Amino acid sequence: MFQAFTWSGAIESARFLHVSTDEVYGSLELNDAAFTESSPYRPNSPYAASKRAGELLCVTDTELYGTATTALRFFTVYGPWGRPDMALFLFTRNILEGKPIDVFNHGHHRRDFTYVDDIAEGVVRALERIAQPDPSWDSNAPDPASSAAPFRLYNIGNNQPVQLMRYIEIIEECLGRKAVKNLLPLQPGDVPETCADIEDLVRDVGYRPATPVEVGVRKFVDWFCEYYGYKR
Repeated sequence: MFQAFTWSGAIESARFLHVSTDEVYGSLELNDAAFTESSPYRPNSPYAASKRAGELLCVTDTELYGTATTALRFFTVYGPWGRPDMALFLFTRNILEGKPIDVFNHGHHRRDFTYVDDIAEGVVRALERIAQPDPSWDSNAPDPASSAAPFRLYNIGNNQPVQLMRYIEIIEECLGRKAVKNLLPLQPGDVPETCADIEDLVRDVGYRPATPVEVGVRKFVDWFCEYYGYKR
């Protein structure tokens, strides 16, 4: 017989925020809907699996020690001061230098691009709200987004998916140059499309990311050209 989990500890003053990823959803098909925190998950890469494992470790720690924990699943973060191996950096640099850009899945990706300032604001606001136990949580039908202990999981995305080809067009418009596209098949472990359902974040944290991709990419391109000394 299974013993239903119950948590009767007090919420400690300590709080913890865990950064996770939309890649946890893996190859789950959207079917014109958005990923919710309670959606099934199908990590299809070691990175995504490690992030899901991190979420589970957070739940375990919270249930054992009462540390109020919030986990945020970031959706395709972009903007200044990012990693230079990310697509936006590679696309911008190669277009400026007249080199081809590698476009996987023949450009059919659809991504919920989220500007870094919106992510930062969401992190700050999530830290200001102490996670609470979910009184309706049922261990016989567990919801991965919450717990009977003080754990909560939220998507943080723009909730406005953009086709990859449109994303590239925006970069071209900002640079005043056309890209030479090297169309390639889908990479193993890659995710074809993402879209964040953020209603739980809006309800509990009171925040909705809203930077349009046209605005965010232009801010990035302006920063990139100034920081690396490129002229358009």
